[in-house]
Amino acid sequence: MAELFGDITFMKGVGSARAEKYAKMGIKQPYELLMHIPRDYFDFTSCVKIADARPDERNFLRLKVLEKHNPFVTSTSLVIYKVVVTDGEDIATVVFFNAVYSYRMLVVGKEYYFVGKVTPSMNGPEIKSPVFVNVNENAIQPVYRLTKGITVETMRNNVRQALTLLPQQNIESLTEQVREKYELAPLAWSLQNIHFPESMSAQREAQKRLAFDELLDLCIGMSLMRSNTVRENAFAMDGEISVNEFIGTLPFRLTDDQSSAVRDIISDLCKNVPMNRLLQGDVGSGKTAVAVVACCFTALNHRQSALMAPTEILAIQHYKTFSELLEPFGVRVCLLTGSMTAKKKSNIRELIASGEADVIVGTHAIIQKDVKYKSLSLVITDEQHRFGVQQRTELAEKGNSPHRLVMSATPIPRTLALIIYGDLDISVIKQMPAGRKPIKTYAVTGRLRQRAFGFVRKLLDEGRQAYIVCPKIEDGENELFSVKSYGKEIAQRELRGYSVALLHGKMSPNEKEETMKQFRDGEIQVLICTTVVEVGVDVPNAAVMVIENAERFGLSQLHQLRGRIGRGQYESHCILITDNPTEECIRRMKVISANSDGFVISEEDLKLRGPGDFFGNAQHGLPPLSATARGCSMELMNSAKECAAEILSADPNLEMPENGVLRQNAVRMFDKYITG
Repeated sequence: MAELFGDITFMKGVGSARAEKYAKMGIKQPYELLMHIPRDYFDFTSCVKIADARPDERNFLRLKVLEKHNPFVTSTSLVIYKVVVTDGEDIATVVFFNAVYSYRMLVVGKEYYFVGKVTPSMNGPEIKSPVFVNVNENAIQPVYRLTKGITVETMRNNVRQALTLLPQQNIESLTEQVREKYELAPLAWSLQNIHFPESMSAQREAQKRLAFDELLDLCIGMSLMRSNTVRENAFAMDGEISVNEFIGTLPFRLTDDQSSAVRDIISDLCKNVPMNRLLQGDVGSGKTAVAVVACCFTALNHRQSALMAPTEILAIQHYKTFSELLEPFGVRVCLLTGSMTAKKKSNIRELIASGEADVIVGTHAIIQKDVKYKSLSLVITDEQHRFGVQQRTELAEKGNSPHRLVMSATPIPRTLALIIYGDLDISVIKQMPAGRKPIKTYAVTGRLRQRAFGFVRKLLDEGRQAYIVCPKIEDGENELFSVKSYGKEIAQRELRGYSVALLHGKMSPNEKEETMKQFRDGEIQVLICTTVVEVGVDVPNAAVMVIENAERFGLSQLHQLRGRIGRGQYESHCILITDNPTEECIRRMKVISANSDGFVISEEDLKLRGPGDFFGNAQHGLPPLSATARGCSMELMNSAKECAAEILSADPNLEMPENGVLRQNAVRMFDKYITG
């Protein structure tokens, strides 16, 4: 018998083969199937007549089958099936290609809901390869993210079966009083109406409840993680040891924000409760310098520190910086990456295990099982949003409750940061180091594209380098620029005679590393790339960036990309090009062109786009929040945060019976990262 939290194979029609396919989607229980939120809906309550159908757009129609023609086989063995349908006034032909199952499903004399494009032909309107359901079905049908071997019909049928299991177990996590206060629907009703809505307004109420639950679970989970950290015992460093002498040897002067962050970190390191701090600063604000000081203080206390970077080339850059600043002061720095030879890795591991290495810089290689630390007391992760909770935890487990510092160059509004980084204390660096030149930003339409490339060529002729960013890797249905075809075209036209290379996510890690190395070393003049350069190495000679289809990027992402230039002595320029200058696009381009402060830009981005995008695509290493990404508002986010604070204030460990389901949900969200 199937149970809501049991194995999905006990559901009717779900054998081991189908269960394996569901497992690829992260679905192993009927409950997880219910939490697989539809990505869209077919709303057949808004059906149109054939005569009113918009050409080449998705239309919803209610049609009766009049006649089924015999199949026709083409010379290329393509089987064409045609079905004549009517809306009571006009006639159209439904056409299927090699789809005998769909053809057989349609019965003459019966009505169906269809969704598809209606196109004119010599024999009248045609609807090619439409999706259809019986009119006896729900008039609003869910559309799911699928995997090979799982059809939309299969998913819908399995979800219906999972919904019948809801009465067997209490899954309601909120009291009636809480639901009334925040105007939330019951959970069981919401699950029914997120999958098979009574109406689109019911779907929105269901979406609101599920998004609220995800945000609430996130806030509570973060709080439980923080309380677990507080219960751990860390090595308390000696506060009498001063790093002022080391800071005096630095080739630059720390800004006030950097100095404040150093004080926050050293204060934490001197406690026996593990530090759990986020160092948040704009691109180029000097977070690395603060991390260097923290590692020096740790070394002076005769303890080890480790820094994990998301890419090998970035790890190498950090290694060079740390070595140049720390080794003259007697602190030994070593580098450990995956591409090193087995012998080199073995030698480095011995230095780490013996304690001869004070600071260990590297990639994921530094968290492998065969890496043993003698006295790891400080772990640092750079570009925090590129690492999941698991990777940060694995690095921390290398030491005995070490202090933890995570760094992020993605400015986030404080309201969001308090939720996303709810398990961390936060230090913010807003000031830019002295001498950092502002990047001049220009937003133009495609009519000025040739002029923009003339400017790029001028800078290249002066010896500078350039980035050109596209939103896609390869051509698709839309007209967005892609790295591959666009790169090939401009290499033969606008940038003919210059050294051009491509960089995108489908390249192997080694290919990406080698391309970035050649660009950094000046062997490549122009890098045509996707957003993979958002987190990259310093190339001081890169002084111009062109971003095509700029309207397709969020403001914060544009700011992150722009931060790849302006890292040297040269005046730098960012050119944003759009061929779609809508009113909203113009407003957004004005914001990015007029502002260089990432925190101001992120606030504006939040106002324009809402908070949902910040929770999409598992950003910031959080568990995936599908309902939140689709149905979140600032008001809902603040309500969830307020609700979590009220519940935890009355019941910090969620031990009261009415909070049992809440605790289970929070633990389930973070899985093994919350203990107890």
